[in-house]
Amino acid sequence: MATDAIKEHSPARSAAPLLKPVFSLALVPQNNKITALGRRTWNVLLHIAQDQGLERETFRSALTDIVKGLDYNSGDMKIIKTHLRSMVSTLVEWQSPTAGEWQTWDVCGMLSHAKLVKERGQIWVEWSYAVNMRHELLDPEIFAKLSLDVISQLGSHPAVALYEICSRYLGVGQTARKSWAWWRPVLLGRPDDERLQKLEYRIFKRDTLRPAIAEINALADIEIEMLEFKSGRFVSDLQFTVRKKPQRVLALQQRTSAEPVDVGVLASAERLGIDHTRVERLVEEYGDAAVASGIEAVEKRAASAFPEPLRDPLRYLKSVLPGHAAAQAETLVQAEAVKKAESAALPPSERLAQWEKKWLAERIEAVAAEIAALSADRQSELVRELQESLVRRNAHPAVIQRLLSKGWTHPMVRHEMVSFYATAAHGPAWDKPTDRQLLAIASATIS
Repeated sequence: MATDAIKEHSPARSAAPLLKPVFSLALVPQNNKITALGRRTWNVLLHIAQDQGLERETFRSALTDIVKGLDYNSGDMKIIKTHLRSMVSTLVEWQSPTAGEWQTWDVCGMLSHAKLVKERGQIWVEWSYAVNMRHELLDPEIFAKLSLDVISQLGSHPAVALYEICSRYLGVGQTARKSWAWWRPVLLGRPDDERLQKLEYRIFKRDTLRPAIAEINALADIEIEMLEFKSGRFVSDLQFTVRKKPQRVLALQQRTSAEPVDVGVLASAERLGIDHTRVERLVEEYGDAAVASGIEAVEKRAASAFPEPLRDPLRYLKSVLPGHAAAQAETLVQAEAVKKAESAALPPSERLAQWEKKWLAERIEAVAAEIAALSADRQSELVRELQESLVRRNAHPAVIQRLLSKGWTHPMVRHEMVSFYATAAHGPAWDKPTDRQLLAIASATIS
């Protein structure tokens, strides 16, 4: 019954880390690519399954506990169907990053089956694991303790995969030493086919290793460093040192439960007419944050219809992504400087308050500029709507008088208009920064 599933997926257990078996850390897909979103979703499913217990053969949870950002009455549902279908059809070779730690060789699908059921207006997901892997997945003897909170912030598959593997060796201090060719399919989440085998190390290091390391060091709860070993003139093996950060770079809103995977960017792209599979490929190339900000730029451009209607959203997205990716890369590079703030004179709470204040000031100015860019008719309409809102709230007559006589830009009224417009246009959390936004502010402040 649905009520049983809710009862068994308890918040107390959800706050616990994911116990991920070592053999599921270095997945090598045999026939399909694994995306960062697919891997994060699989982690959430495994976390819920471990909560529901080994005695079950199939597992069940509300879709809203697994993913968020979907419009369940629209075509967005094909996004989750695509990922569930991929997890069932993708054959993976299960292996531990440490030689001899996992004695059995296994190959099977990430899931054995998946099913969507609608009951009383709510959508439920049912799934199961291959019989040869179920016990080891749900009750592992050797495992890595992983933070789903951290994984949710990592935008690329290489960063997620490398974080999971390095977390396994936190107590040891360094990963196993492996050929760089071993790391290639594991981090890229792609079958090690003839095309991938032609990839040169310098390209792999530039496009995959360096961005993943920077992302982990900026956003995760561990710090890693890559060691290169040469055979003659060429790099042959790689190893990573791992240490726990004394404190999270940004000890922000600590979640008390496992968050569902956010597929809002893919859903927004679908509504713009951009196939979500194309967007996922762009995420792998440019990163989650860059694509998210790029999609926002496409949405604004599509809404403006100036100087002409947007005819090709995907093409426009590709044109703006390099700039957004460069900005995100700069943020991650500067994040090394943020760590120096831990030893600064101000207490962490005061530094955080300063960053929030600076972000809010910039946010207010951005919203004010957004209002000023509207047509004169639309601004007049907003003034009338704000007037009605102030009357309903019994605002001071002087504020209403200044609005009508001096306009919304008057200092006594401006903040009222900004809040009124932003709440309607961007939601009630328009004035609440995300972790990434505060990270960018902190980086800029320190650098």
